[in-house]
Amino acid sequence: MKKLIVLIAGVLMQSVLGGVYAWSVFIPSLTSDYGQSNGQASLIFGINIAVFTVVMIPAGRLLGRFSPRKIAFTGALLFSIGYLTASFSGGNFAVILGGIGIVAGAGIGAGYVCPLTVGMKWFPNNKGLVTGVVVAGFGGGAIALSSLSEYLLTSLDWNVLEVFRLIGYGFGGLAIAASLFLKEPELSASKDKIEGREKKIASNYLLSKPFVMLCTGMFAGTFAGLLVIGNLKPILLSLGLTSEAATLGISIFAVGNASGRIIWGQIHDKFGVRPTILASLAALGLSVVLFAFEMPEPLLIAATLIAGINFGACFVVYASSMVAYFGTELFPSLYPICFLWYGLAGIIGPGAGGWIADSTGTFTIGVAVSSLTVFAAFAVNAFGLSSPIRAEENTA
Repeated sequence: MKKLIVLIAGVLMQSVLGGVYAWSVFIPSLTSDYGQSNGQASLIFGINIAVFTVVMIPAGRLLGRFSPRKIAFTGALLFSIGYLTASFSGGNFAVILGGIGIVAGAGIGAGYVCPLTVGMKWFPNNKGLVTGVVVAGFGGGAIALSSLSEYLLTSLDWNVLEVFRLIGYGFGGLAIAASLFLKEPELSASKDKIEGREKKIASNYLLSKPFVMLCTGMFAGTFAGLLVIGNLKPILLSLGLTSEAATLGISIFAVGNASGRIIWGQIHDKFGVRPTILASLAALGLSVVLFAFEMPEPLLIAATLIAGINFGACFVVYASSMVAYFGTELFPSLYPICFLWYGLAGIIGPGAGGWIADSTGTFTIGVAVSSLTVFAAFAVNAFGLSSPIRAEENTA
């Protein structure tokens, strides 16, 4: 029962933090009410993702010194403070960037790593399933937040800053409460011994071909996905959807993102590392390019679902592959570094999509660039990635 409570708390916390994927629902309000450009509004999201991934590294290391409850509580508190800061910004771009981009981003980074690491320790025989469930919570958080935000912004005529305040108090409070239930099981080995082994071995693999290939796939996949999701509402609006339908598209993307993490995790378990990585990159490259074409509303909504499913692959396929190549002991040391490429994608992708649209008047070029990036990574992995030997041999 205790481990189920920990798992539920972890999924709840991930769902709150994952609400950041609903960001594009706020872009029209920020541009119309406060004069921000698409590039500025998208940059806030990109900086949030970048800070989130950078903070994951020290947060993961601090888990060796402090309890996950303390790290997660700190992350949830920062998340809340960040959104509350933005809510009192008066629409100032720099303040919102600092509050949501930097402070809340740091909170997400600290909070993200705790449920993932703790869940794997409570369920050592079901790491893949638990990883998929936990990160699915992060991917699904945007479903509730996008729907609620659209209702508040359009039906109740709330100001976007009021929505930020609700997120800070309400969603932040839920994350803080969930953090109090995160606790590790009793360890069966000395932390010092494990940490010393990780530090000694992990650095030897940073330039290895498998690690570089995984980082390449992580960057390309998340670059494409973040460029789309960071601008999804304006993209869908530009393709002729109504505001309500575009918001529905955000929720549908989030459904795909959440379910895709579980679906691709099962595909990985069945077919192995190399076939799954290549298939996921090919599928993502094809699904992203759909946003370059006008089509009937049902097909566009279906396209968001497909793209979301394939974007979700990035957050389970590369984590599971990291364990397959390097073992569970090296996972906490190596995966956050691989995850940095997601942060780099966060800096470049959403802002690039917004600025290209500002400069050209269309998102088509940005969508094409994102798709080509994914296919380039597919080609690199097709020639450079080999199937792993047993992870136990890698860490012996």
